Amino acid sequence: MNKIDTIIFDLGGVLIDWNPEYVFLNEFNGDREKMQWFFDYVCTSDWNENQDAGYSMAQATEDRIALFPEYEKLIRMFYGRWVEMLGGAIEGTVKILETFIKHENYKVVALTNWSAETFPIALNRFDFLHWFEGIVVSGEEKTRKPFDDIYNITLDRFNITAENAIFIDDNLRNIEAANNLGINGIHFKSPEALIDQLKNYNINL
Repeated sequence: MNKIDTIIFDLGGVLIDWNPEYVFLNEFNGDREKMQWFFDYVCTSDWNENQDAGYSMAQATEDRIALFPEYEKLIRMFYGRWVEMLGGAIEGTVKILETFIKHENYKVVALTNWSAETFPIALNRFDFLHWFEGIVVSGEEKTRKPFDDIYNITLDRFNITAENAIFIDDNLRNIEAANNLGINGIHFKSPEALIDQLKNYNINL
């Protein structure tokens, strides 16, 4: 096994809780089935990820309203109340991050799918985002996970050898893409599970 010298963290779902349910569940009066239909067919994950790759949120909103005019109010809510979808830190993972930061043998960076328009809000809210050697933000790079470009940008920018790095992400699709480029991946489920998975790489926290 290659010696691990770099840890790459995803942010949303790993270190930061973000969930549109915080806004929309109340709007749908607690009806999860109706809310899920809205996420599956109107404000979809694919649509939101397009903004993570640099597309204008304002234009994306108008595009969606043109397709679904009867849902204009709810569509405008998606980015209009985005800040309310931003939960707190996932404290267990923040403690793991802190341990790596204090351990001088590791380079620690972040790679996130996040709109460049909203990322400054997170930077202002979460002090630990300033601990990283650097953060690659998809919206700033005009590409996103799981496309090869953004992984290669990360490897090149921070002089990372793929085989010596571990990438931690809550989306299995993104882990598989990293694996295809030779980057070791851990599919994040919980801070406790992450500690156990790191032991597979002889990292004991």
